[in-house]
Amino acid sequence: MAAVAFLTRGARAHSPIFRTTQLRSPILRLSSIAAERSFSSYLVTPKELKEALKQNPMTKISTAPRTVAVCASWFLPNDGRNGLDVFRKKRIPNSRFFDLDKVIDKHSPYPHMLPSASDFAKAMSGLGIRRDDTVVVYDSAEIGIFSAPRVGWTMKAFGHDSVHLLNNFKLWVDEGYPTESGEFWDVDTCVYPIPDFDGAQVAEFEEVRDVVSDQNKEGAEGVQILDARSAGRWSGKDPEPREGLSSGHMPGSISVPITELLDPVNKTFLPGDQLRKVFESKGVDPNKPIISSCGTGVTAAIIDAALSEAGYGDEKNRKIYDGSWTEWAQRVKPSDGLIIKEE
Repeated sequence: MAAVAFLTRGARAHSPIFRTTQLRSPILRLSSIAAERSFSSYLVTPKELKEALKQNPMTKISTAPRTVAVCASWFLPNDGRNGLDVFRKKRIPNSRFFDLDKVIDKHSPYPHMLPSASDFAKAMSGLGIRRDDTVVVYDSAEIGIFSAPRVGWTMKAFGHDSVHLLNNFKLWVDEGYPTESGEFWDVDTCVYPIPDFDGAQVAEFEEVRDVVSDQNKEGAEGVQILDARSAGRWSGKDPEPREGLSSGHMPGSISVPITELLDPVNKTFLPGDQLRKVFESKGVDPNKPIISSCGTGVTAAIIDAALSEAGYGDEKNRKIYDGSWTEWAQRVKPSDGLIIKEE
């Protein structure tokens, strides 16, 4: 098979807004075939996952596409908890741990920036995930939905189309499905091919700055920026969890705290019709492009997943600002007037 071409971060830094060309390869077509055999919805219930794990177990000898549960637990810097510790404490049997603090762009000064295609392939290889496996990503039981959507979005950006989110591990535990604990050493690694990168899903700093600087533009190119951080951080009344980083928001951005997208008790995503009402109440236009942002690009993926579940707008018209507020607040100048704080 011919070598697979891929884009580096530098190659996509100056691409036009929502016009990045996607590279396709035979490997990606294999992923699309696997996706046809996976779940009918991006969000998966505990019952659906349990049946899939039973029917398509992750065994080394299996030659058919398997179902793989992947824990993506991650917490804010001021939380005190650690994702790997939570994974060791309680997880879905035979699941893998995707470390959001390690599978990153190692040359960026900002946290959680997307890794290179080769580093992504190394991470997937180390987890024993094959190109045609169906992956179901989940969060810790304590938090419900938080960082799993970012990992799911990352996998999709690198062409692993057969990826889904468990909605959610808290319900998995509450409904009595099996869990295990302790160290996990028995991982059969594999060779995951270096994938193409889909830059059409990612917004860079320069692109977002251009959008913010032209907020009065109307029509099809009037891009909307949705911010997943808490209302207090967005308004500037509460501090950021990262010491020394200014809170506030980009001019023209819309506050969509993730708590408004989740069930207050079970911490699952709200049903699609309720999610639509949330976006409508915020004045989000489904016919215009959307860039989702947050602190470091993690919870912005919750907005993106909620838009998908609600069927709100065209998925091709959505991006996530990879550097998000952490990059924005460090790169804009105070004199630019690009950080708004409400009185």
